[in-house]
Amino acid sequence: MAHLSNLPEHVAIIMDGNGRWAQERNLPRVEGHRKGVEVIREVIRAATELGVKYLTLYAFSKENWSRPKLEVSFLMTLLSHYLDSEVKELHENQIRFNVIGCIDDLPGDVAGKIKRNMEKTKNNQKLVLTLALSYSSRFEIIEAVKKLCRRVRAGTLSENDITETVFSKELFTADMPDPDLLIRTSGEYRLSNFLLWQISYSELYVSEKYWPDFNKADFVQAVGEYQKRERRFGGTAPTAQCRSNERPTGA
Repeated sequence: MAHLSNLPEHVAIIMDGNGRWAQERNLPRVEGHRKGVEVIREVIRAATELGVKYLTLYAFSKENWSRPKLEVSFLMTLLSHYLDSEVKELHENQIRFNVIGCIDDLPGDVAGKIKRNMEKTKNNQKLVLTLALSYSSRFEIIEAVKKLCRRVRAGTLSENDITETVFSKELFTADMPDPDLLIRTSGEYRLSNFLLWQISYSELYVSEKYWPDFNKADFVQAVGEYQKRERRFGGTAPTAQCRSNERPTGA
């Protein structure tokens, strides 16, 4: 059971298992996605109640574009509806809406709604909700390398000045801390090209439940499990006096 001390500041979630949840119930795969949206609402509320400051959800990867066209079309329609239906509650609850990934890959109306919602909620400070859409961590890293190369060629940056901190500032996640806790549902032990740089020292938690069955209690349990762990960041166990959730410099 989670308590208010030693909370993760940033929780990231790989929401996996929508299709299998539906198939095991002899339902179309799209019904799993529809149910998954309901779980997103519940988890956002749970994170807000606990005091988590950043919640990042892996909603649609670049690889997902290769899925059947009808499924992708339904997902874009579902996303469009979500952007319309949820912004009021997000704004009223002081939640800032954010998206990482290649927004320009998305249908024009969806991209427009994303930008509208980000603008509307930009001053909210209770929780930063980030959806990873058309996201690929490898793509993100390569794009960051290209940006740094351009800066070096332009003479505004020396290659000797490139540090982990400088590199991190070129990523989609430049304005947020690295995840403290990464949750994956459906019992799979894969990172699936998600935040590969950022989760270097994240605590990992795998739930056997498919995402549509995941709920507030499961989220609280994952946070509670995180709170029991000692984060060493490659070092030795901290002393009782020094034990904290603080990252070492540059981690």
